[in-house]
Amino acid sequence: MRRQVSMDEISDGRLYGLNDMVKADCQGCDGCSACCRGMGESVVLTPLDLYRLETGLGCSFGELLVDRIELNLADGLILPNLKMKRENEACVFLNQSGRCSVHGMRPDICRLFPLGRFYEEDGFRYFLQVHECAKKNRMKVKVKKWLDIPDLARHETFIQDWHDYRKETGEALDADGREETRREVTMRILKLFYMRPYEKERDFYEQFYERLEEAKGL
Repeated sequence: MRRQVSMDEISDGRLYGLNDMVKADCQGCDGCSACCRGMGESVVLTPLDLYRLETGLGCSFGELLVDRIELNLADGLILPNLKMKRENEACVFLNQSGRCSVHGMRPDICRLFPLGRFYEEDGFRYFLQVHECAKKNRMKVKVKKWLDIPDLARHETFIQDWHDYRKETGEALDADGREETRREVTMRILKLFYMRPYEKERDFYEQFYERLEEAKGL
């Protein structure tokens, strides 16, 4: 999700690569769970996030939509995000001990925290959000270790391509200006990238790029 803020306001003023050291390590955290509360609709899910949750929990997109995810407008498109419990605005996957119950399959935004991505013309780099994490005296850790993402090179390519597709589509819909077109296109995206099941015995990224080509050809 794009944020209309100055980097000087939210970061330490540096941009980091995968091999850089950054003060992001909470040393196992202490279960304060502040970063899992009050997030509103901001934890927008990628197709890979949904694939991980569906595979790990053994459920479908429709079943998750009942009480664990919801649909909202994000950068001009209707996309799924993690649901917050209304009584205390806590993530639905937060357990009573203040721990993530789906940590091994947690969404991309959660893996990043307290880092964010800064997109440039030829890719993206990472930045440290200095006001978001309540943990003091965080330790330095290499960015790629902190992300804990398998097949990281392919993952970064996927993130960039998904970002570019969303941005281009959102800008085209804004230029069109018709809400009926926006509804039609966003429903097509939901069906193609999220609702249609991915084959578990096949590589996710291969299937994603097949669908991306299909989407661009529509």
